[in-house]
Amino acid sequence: MKSLLSSFVVLLMLGVSTCWADTTRVPLRPAFDGEQRAWLQAHPVLRVGLVLQAPWVQRGRDRQLTGANVELMERLLEGMDVSPDWRLYPTLEALDKAAQAGEVDLAPGLQQTPAGLRIWHYSMPYLRVPHLVVGERSGSGAVDIDQLPLEQLVAVRAPSQAAEYLGRTHTNLRLHLVPSERAALQQVLSQEASYAVLDEASLSLLLRESRFSILSIVGDIGLPQLLRLATRRDQPTLSAIVDQTLKALPARELEELREAWMPLRYPQSSDFVGFWKTLTLFLGLLLLIGATALYRQRQQTRQLERELLAARGEFDRHRQAAESLRLSQFSIDNSTVGILWVNWDSHLRYANRAAERMLGYGVGELVDKPLGLLEPGLDMDRWLRLWKRVREQDAGSPSFEIDCLRADGSRMPADVSLSFLRYRQAEYLVVFLSDVTERRRARAALEESEARFKGIAGNVPGLVFRLERAGPGQAVNFAYISEASQEMVGWPAHELQREDRGIRSLVHPQDLASYLNSQTLALESESDWDWQGRIQTHQGLVRWADIRSTARSLGNGRVVWDGILWDITENKLAELALADSRARLRELSAHLESVREEEKARIAREVHDELGQVLTVLKLETAMCELACAGQIPALDERLASMKRLIAQLFQLVRDVATALRPPILDAGIASAIEWQVRRFEERTQIPCLVEVPEHLPRLPDAQAIGLFRILQEALTNVMRHAGAHSVEVRLWQEQSTLCLAVADDGKGFDPSQRRAGQSFGLVGMQERMLMLGGELRIDSLPGEGTTLYARVVLDGEENA
Repeated sequence: MKSLLSSFVVLLMLGVSTCWADTTRVPLRPAFDGEQRAWLQAHPVLRVGLVLQAPWVQRGRDRQLTGANVELMERLLEGMDVSPDWRLYPTLEALDKAAQAGEVDLAPGLQQTPAGLRIWHYSMPYLRVPHLVVGERSGSGAVDIDQLPLEQLVAVRAPSQAAEYLGRTHTNLRLHLVPSERAALQQVLSQEASYAVLDEASLSLLLRESRFSILSIVGDIGLPQLLRLATRRDQPTLSAIVDQTLKALPARELEELREAWMPLRYPQSSDFVGFWKTLTLFLGLLLLIGATALYRQRQQTRQLERELLAARGEFDRHRQAAESLRLSQFSIDNSTVGILWVNWDSHLRYANRAAERMLGYGVGELVDKPLGLLEPGLDMDRWLRLWKRVREQDAGSPSFEIDCLRADGSRMPADVSLSFLRYRQAEYLVVFLSDVTERRRARAALEESEARFKGIAGNVPGLVFRLERAGPGQAVNFAYISEASQEMVGWPAHELQREDRGIRSLVHPQDLASYLNSQTLALESESDWDWQGRIQTHQGLVRWADIRSTARSLGNGRVVWDGILWDITENKLAELALADSRARLRELSAHLESVREEEKARIAREVHDELGQVLTVLKLETAMCELACAGQIPALDERLASMKRLIAQLFQLVRDVATALRPPILDAGIASAIEWQVRRFEERTQIPCLVEVPEHLPRLPDAQAIGLFRILQEALTNVMRHAGAHSVEVRLWQEQSTLCLAVADDGKGFDPSQRRAGQSFGLVGMQERMLMLGGELRIDSLPGEGTTLYARVVLDGEENA
């Protein structure tokens, strides 16, 4: 009791002295020389660059700067007898740029880097800030980060020095990169990660929050941050002054600075300093004194309880061992694998029930039998060589297949594995037997099936192949290519199955891009692969090929594509010739249509000009006759009046014929022509029409203007003949470099899929006209819901401009 009281008095005095030391500081007295003192007198104000980051630099409620770096610099500048000019920067990069521009003189809390050495002169480290491993408080104590299993994630902020260090030196870790230290701790709280790595400064701030109270420090990654004072490289005198001032700063003050701004403790209501710490310690000592007596009284009882529990545990272990031994013997006796223990003289010392059943012997009949009874070809010399081979430590356990001789004289195919065993003072060779009768039958069936498949594949008029991918993101290879490749492309199958060859080595260079695109799409989507293009044979001949393959998933990300490469050269050449013929026919049709329109325009001009002039002269001659003979002969007056009416009708007929051949309104633009045609249709059919055309359109070539106008005429004719519509809407608009025409009616509609060949030549003519113009025609219709016709034509670049 006296020793405890004396200890308490000593601790109380230490606590009071600590509290007193916290309130008093010894003035710094660096040993400056004359040059240094003169430099400080010439620079009474030093520009201090700070990066605004807690707990190093932060603003208090009164907007004053606080923090570990601010307090350290105030103490050092006090020793230098100069005043600070605080310069705040958002990032370290901004601070480095300011130093290069000569805007700051020194900066605290920096780490020495190769890039920084070109800007700063660094002092000796004054503070070491480690990177700590944080886990749940209920964890199993300290953690060796090199021994963490792969299934445990470690959260770390990236980009950061810790993330680069862990990724480079600890390849056993599964890192989970997060944007901030807070996010790393939240990953541990939500159990999405097992541990988090962050520096001591950030951890001291975050541990003040109550939600992180269940976390604790479980390790250190061995990567400390060595903080230094940095001065500009062009100020060597200031660097020497800073080094002298740091040497004069007591180490105790640096530790107090760490405890004040980076305390690694959790928020508690009793977390105070000074006297209250001592008072708490005193109360704890009193509780310890009271508990000591109770502990001494119960010490002997607990010792007896522990001995009793140890004895009971030992008994339980013996019982479990005996039960485990019986279970092991039962498992061995009833195993599906035969087990034989063979002595060095090749005699059997043990055989389990599975081996006895396989070989047709009763219980215990195989013991002391020679192994040659089961394998007659195993003489003593061969046995001793096998024994020596298995006994060597470097040799692996050999495995092979034999035909064992059973008790009834029959043969049993068996898979044999050998293992060397030392038991007490004896040595044995353990023989494991597995009946492979069914496996041998399956292998024979498989070989027969493979031979049948190769025979079928070899006679298929095409190249049969299988493309395999072992897993997602892995390379693909041709697991099988039929022997027909020699006859089809001139290359043997084994040559095309090389990793650097494959079917892609046969593809024509101009078609290689489409081949790779189709194959990549099939691989990424795990879908069927179809491709058609040109290939080159070994003799340099160009052939057309068609690939058709079906994808099958085999589980665990493994996918195979089974397919055939057909030679379609003859069909493809015929198809190309047919396409070329169709293109030539379309060009001929376009030329004929152009000639027809030009002929219509010429006839319209001649009808309008020639007949118009003749009719005008005839009308003048009739008028002159009427003036000369007016009132003289009544019958002649009637004839002249009838002639004038006929001439007027003929005038109208000429205008109608010229307009039908080529409307003059087309010269005013496609928009005016469309509006004029719709209005004529409305007057002729009495069907209300809504017309919407833009005010300003680019000038269209005659072919495009006439084509759109003829399509409009045909569409309105179909509305009049078949639609039974009550209204029609016509819209013309421009979408970038495309001119669009839409004709919609509210008639009875029809099903476009039910059209029969030869039933609607008007629609076919419109489609062919749009193809000649390089445009697109689409018809949307449903029975009872009307019909909408869309025509799109691409404007020429110059006209569009």
